[in-house]
Amino acid sequence: MAEIIEVLNIDQIKKLIPHRPPMLLIDRVENIVQDKEATGIKAVSGNESFFVGHFPNFPVMPGVLIVEAMAQTASVMVASSTPDFTSGKLVFFTTIEKARFRQPVRPGDLIKMHITKILARGALWKFKGQAMVSGKAVAEAEFSAMIVDPDR
Repeated sequence: MAEIIEVLNIDQIKKLIPHRPPMLLIDRVENIVQDKEATGIKAVSGNESFFVGHFPNFPVMPGVLIVEAMAQTASVMVASSTPDFTSGKLVFFTTIEKARFRQPVRPGDLIKMHITKILARGALWKFKGQAMVSGKAVAEAEFSAMIVDPDR
């Protein structure tokens, strides 16, 4: 049976992935079922740097950053599941497929991103993600990523 981690806070996340503000786009990761699934949480603040230009009179979180937040959630799930394999490594997108954006994410929204592993083949991993705000789907995507040693 897979181990379940109830919650990882921002400090624990920073120990697992190299992202830092303004590109660290998750605040907490919950319900991690090792090597299977996890839920990322992002509290969207009106002070986010991207709102300055996207859009000044109607601030909306860019969809590509929602997909990035889903990928960071997946990275935390993988790093917490396989620390010996991922320590000191970077994760790069290889594909983004079936991306759909259902409604805008605005300041004050709390995004919950449920991520499920589809497959893992060595350094290549594939995931399915869905982002929700107040129980409504705002975005979804399938994406693949490769775990890379930055020294090669």
